[in-house]
Formats: sequence, structure tokens, C-alpha cells
Amino acid sequence: MPLELQWAVDERVEGLEAPLTRVCEACFDLEGVKNAGMTVRIASKEEVHALNREMRGVDRETDVLSFPMGENGNYDVNHETGAKILGDIVISVPKAMEQAKTYGHSFEREMGFLTAHSMLHLLGYDHEAGGLARVRMREKEEQVMRELGLPASASYATTPRA
Repeated sequence: MPLELQWAVDERVEGLEAPLTRVCEACFDLEGVKNAGMTVRIASKEEVHALNREMRGVDRETDVLSFPMGENGNYDVNHETGAKILGDIVISVPKAMEQAKTYGHSFEREMGFLTAHSMLHLLGYDHEAGGLARVRMREKEEQVMRELGLPASASYATTPRA
């Protein structure tokens, strides 16, 4: 699975690529996806805020953004690797650190959750409409987290997310 990790912040978090790769692989396994890749960009709060405003028309901070490259299961293919190009994920590491404290769990768990959340968006899931689609996406996110040994803590389970 080709995962391109881009760093757009000065301070790097050592050892982040392996757990993010495991999360992506777990999402692929869950959904039966073979030979696909994406870019994960580690960014500042300011960059993610600006992207949220420019790309979604939402002028506020957010923790993660997903930019799917496919539609209805159809994706471009990387001609060098043959992998489907799912899209891009942009994660605000400072926001993830804040949220880990707020929700009372580890930074690793928060980064894992944000990556799983975005991966599911790249694979066509959407929670924004609410209802059953939201429930299904949340169940899949937590299934991936449990499989990786990063289940929700009690404080997380009782704290609603947008």
C-alpha cells in the first residue's frame, strides 16, 4: 500500500508513519480494498483552517480534512505502481494533540482515529448527512480502532464529535 507522508510542520513526530500505515491497512482490509494509496499531509492548525475555508467554505479550525480523488468506487491509477489513487488526507497535529487531552486518550489513538475517519471518507463514507450513514461510519471507525488495540475510552465515548 503506497502511503506518502508529507510533513508541512517544523516539528516532526517520530515514528508516526508506521501506525498511520497500520490504520490505512486496517481500513483497506475492512473494506476489501486491494492495491491503493493516498497522501497523508501533517499540517499546522493554520494550514488546515485555510484549506477548510478555501475548499469547503467553512471558516473554522478543524482536525482533519479528506479530499477523495474517486467517485462511486472509480479511481485514477498510478501508472508506476498500478495502485488506485484514493486521495489526500490533511491532519492538524496540534489540533490532534489538543483533542487527545480533551478526550482523555493517547495522541496515537487520536491520530489513528483521525486517519481512519479520513480513510473512510476517501472510500466513500459520509457522516455529514447524519442518520444511518453516520452510525455506519462511526461503527467502522471504532472497529478499526479496536482491531489496532486503540479502543475508545469512556471519556471519548461520552463526548460527541462533529
